[in-house]
Amino acid sequence: MDIKLLQTFEVAASCENFHQTAETLYIAQPTVTQHIRQLEKELDVALFERVGKRVRLTAAGKRFLSHAKLILSQWHAGVEEMVTWKQGYKEILRIAVSPIIARTSLPSLIHRYTKEHPEVDITIKVADSINIGLLVQSGQAHLGLSRMIPSEGQLSAYLMQTDPIVFAVPHYGGDMDAPLPDWEQELITKRLLTHNHPVYWDPLLTSLRQRGFAIRTMGVTHVDVTKRFIEEGLGISFLPRSAILRELFENRFMELPTPGLELPKVASYVILPNNNLITSGQRFVDILATLYAPLPKVT
Repeated sequence: MDIKLLQTFEVAASCENFHQTAETLYIAQPTVTQHIRQLEKELDVALFERVGKRVRLTAAGKRFLSHAKLILSQWHAGVEEMVTWKQGYKEILRIAVSPIIARTSLPSLIHRYTKEHPEVDITIKVADSINIGLLVQSGQAHLGLSRMIPSEGQLSAYLMQTDPIVFAVPHYGGDMDAPLPDWEQELITKRLLTHNHPVYWDPLLTSLRQRGFAIRTMGVTHVDVTKRFIEEGLGISFLPRSAILRELFENRFMELPTPGLELPKVASYVILPNNNLITSGQRFVDILATLYAPLPKVT
């Protein structure tokens, strides 16, 4: 079976339109039709049915799609491995990592790993924590570094470290010995930038509103954008301390104490498949175990 037929089938299943499929693959539309007909002939089933100007998968097409994706995934992995081998690498390691961990903990980990294991070709896929479990479960990543425990099965999560949430506001300059601004006044007079972390925001907002704070919010889903908005005076936020260490050191942010309000802590986890962790991945975990001992299992 020609791998191009499967590639065309996968894209067509996603687009549900042969013209869009042709544009995506940079081939002529008749070629798309030819590929689908040839694949249907080999399988002796109809994979698509027409619905107006579009197409949709038949029951047989839906059944075959998962097999096609698996074959293509294995084919791409094989091609990647051969390219790696030709470049002189002996092993590969694919890591899925959350944006916060990618900016904070990961650089030092990669420095150490590549120094100890220069023969390993590493690929870093930055993804939201909610997607990291699926990337590991599907084999698109050998392991993950996440800010939340995954819901997917066949995975284990190990606690790396905890990180306190702090109240971050822009540094207003002036006398370094002057008293800090009142955190409650900041909260009710500035816009609160929320939901830049997958775990703590909903219970934190509930706690603040139960205390009677009339707060104005703006959802900003990425920490980098949140920090930029704070610098520009567009708002304030509750952020993991590790995410703003540089801004605190450079006096761009201030961390305000919040007496009377207990702030949560968040955690970082390494996400591993329950079976068949490759050798290059185990070596990475060994480094984590020395830096974040005891690395307890949480799921």
